[in-house]
Amino acid sequence: MAKNITPRAENYSQWYLDVIAAGQLADHAPVKGCMVIRPSGYAIWEEIQARLDRMFKETGHVNAYFPVLIPESFIRREAQHVEGFSPELAIVTHAGGKELEEPLVVRPTSETVIGHMYAQWVQSYRDLPLLINQWCNVMRWELRTRLFLRTTEFLWQEGHTAHETGAEAEAETLRMLDVYRRFQEETLAMPVLVGRKTESEKFPGALHTYCVEAMMQDKKALQNGTSHNLGQNFARAFEIQYLDRENVRRHVHTTSWGVSTRMIGGLLMTHSDDDGLVLPPRIAPVKAVVIPIYKSDEERSAVLPFAQQVQARLGAALDPLKVRLDDRADLRPADRFFHWVQQGVPLRVEVGPKDVQRGQAMLVRRDTRAKQPAALDALAETAQAVLERMQADLYDRARAFRDANTHRIDSYADFKALMAGEGGFALAHWNGSAEVERRIKEETKATIRLIPLDGEAEPGRCMVTGEPSPRRVLFAIAY
Repeated sequence: MAKNITPRAENYSQWYLDVIAAGQLADHAPVKGCMVIRPSGYAIWEEIQARLDRMFKETGHVNAYFPVLIPESFIRREAQHVEGFSPELAIVTHAGGKELEEPLVVRPTSETVIGHMYAQWVQSYRDLPLLINQWCNVMRWELRTRLFLRTTEFLWQEGHTAHETGAEAEAETLRMLDVYRRFQEETLAMPVLVGRKTESEKFPGALHTYCVEAMMQDKKALQNGTSHNLGQNFARAFEIQYLDRENVRRHVHTTSWGVSTRMIGGLLMTHSDDDGLVLPPRIAPVKAVVIPIYKSDEERSAVLPFAQQVQARLGAALDPLKVRLDDRADLRPADRFFHWVQQGVPLRVEVGPKDVQRGQAMLVRRDTRAKQPAALDALAETAQAVLERMQADLYDRARAFRDANTHRIDSYADFKALMAGEGGFALAHWNGSAEVERRIKEETKATIRLIPLDGEAEPGRCMVTGEPSPRRVLFAIAY
């Protein structure tokens, strides 16, 4: 157990911060609530960005960039939107030594400014669908912040699309929700549930909001992405109209969807242990580190060239930029091991004098610490197999943990006991009332995370009122 990391069982919140510090992922910035993403943390974001960007482009989306400053009047055009975001807005009132004629809002999200531009770009049904994404930063003045999970400024992508019909907008909303699901499960090895938000929890100004939710190791829920069907609300506010196939002017139907650097926090809390960061191989910026081990100059002259061969073979198979050679002479092998363990590198490759004699290297998995020798001639294939096995094992372990801590609850007394005790996900019946939803939150701190899209409807009785309920919804205490 690492001395610089608080055990999860002792203090989970401090463990989380310790893992970030030990992995050199991020630091607090001088402005309260903001963070500096260090190279190790930003490298993870770059991996996320590159993989998701490709998935977006495979579904026909293109990238653009919109300004960080938005006229305050834009925010106020959509009533629900301004009501939902007002407490979090950062507003610029002076610039260039003068008071501005109209205050400018620092971008909390871009539906308004993009709606303004779409109104200029869309004239005919031939201009649709309009499928645009942007990678940027946003600012929301959060009162309680935590690195990666909730910060005043954060990085994200936000997709914004416009369509002829409501059916096309709904299909787009669900398509991008599935992109998020596939990315998080297949690349981050993070099992997620997908579903629709309640009216109380949906995005301000949206017709419907869908989300992906994951369970962290403390059994709390983390919302890791949202996809919104905005209907025609923003189209009407910004007069985004097109001439349809019968020469009739109509408002478009729009969507927006996004994920952020919050996923790095979710990734950390899903897989890491009391020794530090654990990264699934498919998202790891460094997949393998080769560590030569020797006690004398004579051994070094034999081990180091062999270790360089090992690095070259692994680099050819995995990507030269994702395989490191750590031959720092001023650190003991154990200290080098410790450094890369806390960086979350999936595979450590040890090369000592006996390995050189045998023409092999020793592969060590970060998650289980299991060791496996691999002959030099079969090194690339063996390493790839080990990494794929680790990827699958991390997903299976996280899913088993979630499933073991998901409970079907019928009694409100049992529900309150679960939330006050061991916690976890609760599938329970609810009568659809915002008042009951609010009462449950006030009495237990649990919220409806989503109305599941998967599985069959199961009619029952609301656990609070006994009134009819068409299906179970997912409750949890969340970040």
